[in-house]
Amino acid sequence: MSRAALELFEKHAASLRAAGLACRERSYFTLFPETPDRHRGGAAASEAGIAAFHAQLGRPFELDQPGTVGRVSGEVSPYTLEPLGIDYPRADIDALFAAARSAMPTWAAATPQARLGVCMEIVDRLYGNVFETAQAVMHTAGQSGPMSYAGSGTNALDRGVEALAYAHAAMSDVPAEALWERRFGSTTIRLRKRYQLVPRGVAVCFACATFPTWNAYPAMLASLATGNPVIVKPHPTAILPMALAVRTFREVLASAGFSPDLVTLCLDTAEAPVGKVLVKHPQTAIVDFTGSARFGSWVEANAYPALCYSETSGVNTVVVESVDKLEPVIKSLATTMSLFSAQMCTSPQNIYVPRDGIRHAGGRIGADEFGWRLAQAMASIAADPRRAAPIMAAIQASSTPALIDQMAEEGSRRGRVLLASSPYAHPEFPRARTRTPLLVGIDAGARDLYGEERFGPIGFVITTDDSNAALAEATADARAGGGITAFLYSTDEQYMERAIAAYSAAGAQLTCNLTGPMPLNFAAAYSDYHVTGLNPAGNATLTDLAFVASRFRITQSRAPVT
Repeated sequence: MSRAALELFEKHAASLRAAGLACRERSYFTLFPETPDRHRGGAAASEAGIAAFHAQLGRPFELDQPGTVGRVSGEVSPYTLEPLGIDYPRADIDALFAAARSAMPTWAAATPQARLGVCMEIVDRLYGNVFETAQAVMHTAGQSGPMSYAGSGTNALDRGVEALAYAHAAMSDVPAEALWERRFGSTTIRLRKRYQLVPRGVAVCFACATFPTWNAYPAMLASLATGNPVIVKPHPTAILPMALAVRTFREVLASAGFSPDLVTLCLDTAEAPVGKVLVKHPQTAIVDFTGSARFGSWVEANAYPALCYSETSGVNTVVVESVDKLEPVIKSLATTMSLFSAQMCTSPQNIYVPRDGIRHAGGRIGADEFGWRLAQAMASIAADPRRAAPIMAAIQASSTPALIDQMAEEGSRRGRVLLASSPYAHPEFPRARTRTPLLVGIDAGARDLYGEERFGPIGFVITTDDSNAALAEATADARAGGGITAFLYSTDEQYMERAIAAYSAAGAQLTCNLTGPMPLNFAAAYSDYHVTGLNPAGNATLTDLAFVASRFRITQSRAPVT
């Protein structure tokens, strides 16, 4: 282990141990306060990060990496609707793989502690630059300022450290050597066995458009810690957050005495995509993919012989059978369905309600009335732009408004539009691409309308024959369309237990009877398992031991002890 890497491991060892304990106990833990005012750099760090973002606009992004054959640009801010004006180096793909393979032997030969120390220092450096990254996420993904800082900053970094904690556990489970002995007849055989951790090879990490860092950080760090170089492929509309990350990875690797070519950036455009080339490249050993279900299915089917870890899209459901108090449930659903304009893989979409209504302390509320009251609660959020802006933020994709309009037309023809969608005036960015939520009431059976993810602020209140049918329909959504999260409201303990079993069988994580200030779909690092791998929403979990342990294999040598 180099002295520099040893010092980095010692610097971060306590944090790594604490993260590992939190993973085992599944308790609350964080290394990074979620609010900007508690950042270690104070107001000066915030000002410097924002200034760095603005200074980058309209200028080439400097990244000294191999194989540059041109420049790529094209990002447009969802808030200003103006191009960022940043161009990035476009690399020859074969050159990136060659550089990664060349850098790999020295990195693979380093001890696990050396690699973990460097990776923890990378995370620490990313936290130091979190304000600049938050601005980059805001003006590419469309998240609000607070969500960009927390969800795509501190929470994403915690997910990265969580992956490192599992990598530490997986690699520590293999001893460097062992003495083995056994009698064969009258002779005792003694063998010295030595075990070597061997990385799989070059990893390709696809980052998505709306939450570029949240899945990418743990994937990149899991691969790097276990000895694998990483080629990062951002979505062409959200390059800057990952370009900043790659630059930080490269700087820390170089300062620790390793080749920066262990982490590189591979860019494309919507007109000339390179995703399939990367997946099928003969030197690709690992693929981490976050993105659409359509391309994700192709990746899963075609990545072999590379390992593939995927998260695509899901149809997240809510079953409302009975409640103690109705208003807190409606408020929680309205807020969560409005959060970031439902552009999260955990946003609820389909709400199932029995036809005879929902039992509550005041009696029973019919399905139609429940739908209208939910619509009113969502409308009250949208009606106040200063309240709406930090909750709903902006629409990332220019194609989303057309999808909303299409769903509104279908909903009015086949059901009833409970809440129409329209732009709202953002108080800080008057040109921002915004839409308030669309809520459609419809009877069960129109599965072609609601049985797949409708990405954006689109929700359905679906009336079923009874509570048993509601549970059956909701879990069928998860099995067929994929489900990452699910939500249940019921005061009937037996019904709740049946729902827990049914959702577990469908491979969806279930939240029961939650109301209050925490968003229903909040996922806690070190505690919540994100995606099960048991339905079409993805084949891997962020984060568990399986997410990390197969990124390296074990070879051994043995010889007699003389």
